Amino acid sequence: MKAETSWQTLHAGAPACRVSVIIKALNEEKHIVATVKSALHAVAAIGGEVVLADSCSTDRTVERARPYPIRIVQFAHASERCCGAGPQLGYQHSHGEFVYILDGDMQMLEGFLERALDFLLEHPHIAGVGGRLVEQNNHSLEYLSRGERKSAHLSPGRVDRLDGGGLYRRSAIEAAGYFSDRNLHSYEEFDLAVRLRALGWQLWRLPVDAAYHFGHDAPPYDLLMRRWRSRYVCGLGELVRAAAGQPRLPLVVKGLRELRLYLAVLAWWAVLLSVPFWPVSGAASLGLFCALAAAPFLLMAWRKRSVTKAVYSVVSWCFNAAGLVRGLLRARRPAHEPISSRIVKEPTGLPSQPAQGVSP
Repeated sequence: MKAETSWQTLHAGAPACRVSVIIKALNEEKHIVATVKSALHAVAAIGGEVVLADSCSTDRTVERARPYPIRIVQFAHASERCCGAGPQLGYQHSHGEFVYILDGDMQMLEGFLERALDFLLEHPHIAGVGGRLVEQNNHSLEYLSRGERKSAHLSPGRVDRLDGGGLYRRSAIEAAGYFSDRNLHSYEEFDLAVRLRALGWQLWRLPVDAAYHFGHDAPPYDLLMRRWRSRYVCGLGELVRAAAGQPRLPLVVKGLRELRLYLAVLAWWAVLLSVPFWPVSGAASLGLFCALAAAPFLLMAWRKRSVTKAVYSVVSWCFNAAGLVRGLLRARRPAHEPISSRIVKEPTGLPSQPAQGVSP
């Protein structure tokens, strides 16, 4: 509470809608109430709004969120739903001078917005600031694998992206053209980061906790299949296609180590397919094929000291390598084009403001 009073004292006279918290959600009835409450609490001290961008959920997500004083918007067409379109939908209906993006399975932590907002006001060359994402799912293979990776962009200081959400200044987003690329099924935060950095903006991560993340409890291979069906694995290829011929392409190639990994997987497949055509006997060809096929699994088993983790890693690489090709081949729609949408609910007592792409 002291932090709230301090911020109000220091920034008396600030605009009424200082921060828009955009919650992107699809079938999050389990977490949405806690997410909405945490967002409302976070903006209460600084003046702001909460916008729920719902991707045409088929569960009770909207029903459970409706009683709260937030704006709820949805796609006019469920076929539009993807990771990149959700934040852009919410952005179209937001009015804050600063914008914070939050997933429907997260909870904002008290005090972070005040710290982040002060930091941005003190550093006008910084476009966005994030904090630590506190992972609550400690048993899924997917999230355990993430936790084992040492990613520089998760450390405090200047970073090349703000995975897990962050607070951005609207003026920087407008200069970059749009908040989130509606074509992307993943990597939307990295795409925003490279577009901002290509314009000379910086991103920063503070050494404070920003939000809890609960994640999904789906079995790991079910999760891979879900990501294939939803085209989540296509995001990297879609990102590369979007950046092709643009000044930001070198930033994309340099910043994504996994791109080189998945290209190596594609090369591995090509070698395996070529083995039957090598000038060796049938037995030797079969032996070479089996050895080459087993090599990545054996290497990862040695590195991770776990056969289960090794198999999951290699299978995951294969899904993502195939998704890379699928994403590269996918046609794009103009990212600046407004997304057709409908307003499900306006917060009580607040004036409605025009937004792009709203269906009558």
